[in-house]
Amino acid sequence: MADSPTSRPSSAPAPWRPTHNPWLIAVAVMSATFMEILDTSVANVSLPHIAGNLSATTEEATWVLTSYLVSNAIVLPITGWLGIYFGRRRLLVMCIGIFTGASILCGMAPTLQFLIVARILQGFGGGAMQPIAQAVLLESFPPEKHGAAMATYGMGVIVAPILGPTLGGWITDNYSWRWIFYINVPVGIFAMLMAQAVIEDPPYIKNAKIERIDFLGFSFLAIWLGTLQIVLDKGQEEDWFESTWITWFMVVSAACFLAFVVRELRTAHPIVNLRILKSRNFTSGIVLITCLGGVLYGTTAALPIFLQTLMGYPALQSGFALSPRGLGAFITTSIVGRLVGRVRNRLLMGIGFILLAASSFWLGHINLEISVWSVIWPSVLNGVAISFIFVPLTTATMGYLRQDQMGNATGIFNLMRNLGGSFGIAMVSTLISRRAQVHQATMVSNLTPYNLEYNRHVVMAQHALSAVSGSYQAHQQAAGLVYNSLLRQASLWAFVEDFRLFGVLCLVCLPMVLLFKRVRPGSKPVAVH
Repeated sequence: MADSPTSRPSSAPAPWRPTHNPWLIAVAVMSATFMEILDTSVANVSLPHIAGNLSATTEEATWVLTSYLVSNAIVLPITGWLGIYFGRRRLLVMCIGIFTGASILCGMAPTLQFLIVARILQGFGGGAMQPIAQAVLLESFPPEKHGAAMATYGMGVIVAPILGPTLGGWITDNYSWRWIFYINVPVGIFAMLMAQAVIEDPPYIKNAKIERIDFLGFSFLAIWLGTLQIVLDKGQEEDWFESTWITWFMVVSAACFLAFVVRELRTAHPIVNLRILKSRNFTSGIVLITCLGGVLYGTTAALPIFLQTLMGYPALQSGFALSPRGLGAFITTSIVGRLVGRVRNRLLMGIGFILLAASSFWLGHINLEISVWSVIWPSVLNGVAISFIFVPLTTATMGYLRQDQMGNATGIFNLMRNLGGSFGIAMVSTLISRRAQVHQATMVSNLTPYNLEYNRHVVMAQHALSAVSGSYQAHQQAAGLVYNSLLRQASLWAFVEDFRLFGVLCLVCLPMVLLFKRVRPGSKPVAVH
């Protein structure tokens, strides 16, 4: 496979560079982006408190998460178009303002319905922040420093979802769930002032011709992503396709997805330019970031459930047990950022996927007698591995695109990472529930009076309980204890299979790393129209 880059012609115009220091711009965009990404996971552990305070069930309170994800997903892919229509700096300041104002409304919410509407508004404001930040960083830094730029972006994207549950649990336990939203206000004000002061629009946005809005394409996009996100979030709770409305939502989602693709490929002024997928690096990167999102968010969802339901950890302590994963990711991301450009991206990504597979298989050896360190060390390795993947993957994916394609490309890139995360979380919740039932049905056949091991455990438990209960009661209680132990073992095997499946997925991703063409400073951008 050809691996050498094509040099930029000498007659090509020099790429645009901003007036202000790129690192100052990085502070401006990443303060807003970190706040937004943190908010996607910070409310998870607070749901029982929110439900109790607003007189709702925990199932009803999950719409606080779903509503945010739906509105967030709809805005992500159209960020490039919105940036040209409004101007990127103006759009970013508007989005931060909407997000901050909606955060105040979330904290003040008197009812669950009010909170859900505020979260929808918050999702619309937050959706554009991630792709804008990524596009601004890629444009502000010269090509030889794209690794450092994406390391800065990766610190927010990787670390924020990991720290979110820990921070949310601490705030909820020590103050109130309302403060998980109020803390956005000072950060939002700072980010707005910084964005207004240092971010500027590149010439291709200033001189861009404003095209008419593709209302039909946007409608297909909104219905496709909205219904898909609801299906992924509520599918397991509603028993998937046993539910009529889930089935219909999935049919509508698939139909609107096909209609959206056809519409965007045929219209002269698409709201999302899908022709960018002609770039081999970009298409390969989209596939891999979807898988990476699934592993990142799936593992983040599975580990707290395991620690709380089977190991008996409180929510805050389970968050602390996972915090070193974020520390490992934070430190490694800064190192990998320096290696990008010196070491081939394919090699770094290959190392990352191997380490990620190793950490997943390591977690696949958990049992009910492990110490907290048996979770911490593979989690740290998990964070290190994701850092090895994310920075070179982003650099290689965007390496052959022109500056004027960055806004559109980063919107699609971030959408697919989030959708991958939604698929990963849905897979975790489904497999844990379904596979635990399968293992329970298999193992329960051993609980018979003819099984010597079962009888031995029952007799031991009965002997211990007979001092405080009658002989018959002690026997019944002993049998119940053994059965409860079986249920825990069945659930444990479901978690083990989940982690091992993530390991297999990482190994499957390895051959795709070879599809990337090498990116060097001065590589010729792909002409995609």
